[in-house]
Amino acid sequence: MTSPHEPTADHEGFSHARTLTVEWGHCDPAGIVFNPRFFDFFDWSTALLCEAATGLPKAGMLARYDLLGIPLVETGARFLKPSRYGDRVEIVSTVVDVGRSSFAVRHRMLNAGDLAVEGRERRVWAGRHPDDPARMKAAAIPEDLVRRFRGE
Repeated sequence: MTSPHEPTADHEGFSHARTLTVEWGHCDPAGIVFNPRFFDFFDWSTALLCEAATGLPKAGMLARYDLLGIPLVETGARFLKPSRYGDRVEIVSTVVDVGRSSFAVRHRMLNAGDLAVEGRERRVWAGRHPDDPARMKAAAIPEDLVRRFRGE
């Protein structure tokens, strides 16, 4: 697994884009987006990417594939340009790596066309543990979804 801070040879897979207006509650007293909020933006962007890839909202995807979740196991970000209250930004989320039971997503947040933040995350496809269904266990990502994530 590659650290989110190390450069990788990304494969441009499935992408999803959304727009977001920066709200007052996203900002710190200086009037710029408070850094942890970017990770909220990216978490929701991954949920929307999965919804677009599967055709199911997150709850439906979890039920369809008998998952407990797609927990975050690694994350990071580079902050390049501040975003402020009222800015309208675009977040482009792209699957850049797919393994047997995990996938990596790159998030690029553009503000007025400029890269403001670049985030990376790796998530695990977490099914139920056979000995205790309340516990998580990494599961194989279904092959049709692997192909979709890879953009095939």
